[in-house]
Amino acid sequence: MNKLFADLLASTSLPEENVGPRIQQRRGVEIKSAREIKIMRKSSQIVATVLREINDMVEPGLTTGDLDKYAEKRIKDLGALPSFKGYHGFPGTICASINNEVVHGIPNSKRVIKSGDLLKVDTGAFFDGYHGDSCITICVGAVSDEAKKLSKVAQESLMAGLSKVKSNNTLLDIAGAIEDHVKKNHFSVVEDYTGHGVGRNLHEEPSVFNFRTNDLPNVTLRSGMTLAVEPILNAGSKACRTLRDRWTVITKDGSLSAQWEHTILVTNDGCEILTDRG
Repeated sequence: MNKLFADLLASTSLPEENVGPRIQQRRGVEIKSAREIKIMRKSSQIVATVLREINDMVEPGLTTGDLDKYAEKRIKDLGALPSFKGYHGFPGTICASINNEVVHGIPNSKRVIKSGDLLKVDTGAFFDGYHGDSCITICVGAVSDEAKKLSKVAQESLMAGLSKVKSNNTLLDIAGAIEDHVKKNHFSVVEDYTGHGVGRNLHEEPSVFNFRTNDLPNVTLRSGMTLAVEPILNAGSKACRTLRDRWTVITKDGSLSAQWEHTILVTNDGCEILTDRG
């Protein structure tokens, strides 16, 4: 077992239950104040720290349940609460989705991580009334060339989208940059799930889509907006389905899926990546 994980879990035990942050009424697109932005920098850096540590500790033989216990304890050690645990009944601190699992994989003490797996770890932290949210994709051990490329293109597409973020640009500017990079590399964008505003609620307005569409509001960006931008790519078809656990989403054709996500702050001339890992 990874020494970092073993040492931390040996230090204290986790509580049997966690009451997650209260879900507040949605209030439309919000512009955050300087005070709110300062808090969100902290909540987002807690998420960034935990994901950086999980990326370093993942190795074959650990379970997704091990990662979940680690993430919960670290988030609490850093003065926050897990955003995901208890959110609409979700049982974990992280979403741990492997290979053809697209999103919302439930961590499990029996789910062993293997060399060759493409592991997506998504988590959030609730600090002083505000959330941070981010996801990384981890290539575990010796993965296929396709898995490496899919993860790389997913991360590049996120950064392509973020390059279009600034006041007076629109959500379609972000979506177009993401979609173009994905299509150029012959992968597909998952359309069933989008990014979102983030702040007092884990999910706020607007929906931050990753593909060109006229079916969702094309919001004009304003300085002070905080958004979670999160392109999800499949190696095959974009079509997905949800398993009987009512959470785990998989690709219909069994193809691999990858996801990268950052919480960002819109500024007058670009964006600040609040969940930057380093």
